[in-house]
Amino acid sequence: MTGIDDLPVRDELRGKSPYGAPQLDVPVRLNTNENPYPLPEPLVERIAERVREAARNLNRYPDRDAVELRTELAKYLTDTGMYAVGVENVWAANGSNEVIQQLLQTFGGPGRTAIGFEPSYSMHGLIARGTSTGWISGPRNDDFTIDLAAAEQAIAEHRPDVVFITTPNNPTGNAVPPETVIALYEAAQASKPSMVVVDEAYIEFSHGDSLLPLLEGRPNLVVSRTMSKAFGAAGLRLGYLAAHPAVVDAVQLVRLPYHLSAVTQATALAALEHTETLLKYVERLKAERDRLVGELRAIGYEVTESDANFVQFGRFDGSAGSHEAWQKILDRGVLVRDNGVPGWLRVSAGTPEENDAFLDAVRELKKEQSA
Repeated sequence: MTGIDDLPVRDELRGKSPYGAPQLDVPVRLNTNENPYPLPEPLVERIAERVREAARNLNRYPDRDAVELRTELAKYLTDTGMYAVGVENVWAANGSNEVIQQLLQTFGGPGRTAIGFEPSYSMHGLIARGTSTGWISGPRNDDFTIDLAAAEQAIAEHRPDVVFITTPNNPTGNAVPPETVIALYEAAQASKPSMVVVDEAYIEFSHGDSLLPLLEGRPNLVVSRTMSKAFGAAGLRLGYLAAHPAVVDAVQLVRLPYHLSAVTQATALAALEHTETLLKYVERLKAERDRLVGELRAIGYEVTESDANFVQFGRFDGSAGSHEAWQKILDRGVLVRDNGVPGWLRVSAGTPEENDAFLDAVRELKKEQSA
């Protein structure tokens, strides 16, 4: 029977596994950092209205450049990011993963390299390999902060074409200080002109501010975002970036024609009309995230400081110990993420009821381990 290894797959893809988390039918699912609150009914109705309008013209291609959507995204960023951007600074695609892919298609590729500081968002490395971009795993400290001196040394040594900085970091949850980003940007430019991508998928959940103002005077800096988390629109698949207009022009060299459907654009525009309501759900989740941190520590677990809508907790006895703990929590009807960091698990902030079920499960687990 023919398998992947029997096909003429590119060498850099051999032996790799596709990205994904278990999709299991259990009472409480807290493993994929989704917003647990369904969209409010007025927004659902507005989506239906906008999609109905778009459906009347589905015989025509959509706006190739998504100008109306990018204009509204720019307004959102300006209103919430303490830095004014215009439509010329914003680009949108099918999820932030496609944004990252387009950036690597434009600035990476064969003979070029990208660096990220791991553990971090694993799709950065996966998309790098998918675009034939060499991947370099940069260092972090034991507390999962970026080891700045070691990171600067790695950039000077490897001279990467693209540098990824994830803040708040996934899967650990901790934020990166702006001074660290500035230092790494300067190190990247000293090595050779390189693109620095700040992945802010979870920024709306942060205790601090967006790094959007760092775009000022830094033409090789990109800030990427998503509507999947704060907007509760994981099923929409809409990501976007803010950058110098030249970067927006450059990624259009690799984007597929009419890559954002009319339905996607209509749905995203409807969601942006309800930003105020949706961000109230974010405040609820931030409070629940902080409650999880406090309760987990009170139970006796170690917890990484979190600025995201999830919490990394442990420590368990290496990879085997964390997977065993994951299974025992699952046996109690709660699905969390075994995120591949030895000795740690990750739980998404859910509704108060979901979080209570999770806390009951880990309390029982702690008692069992202490017995």
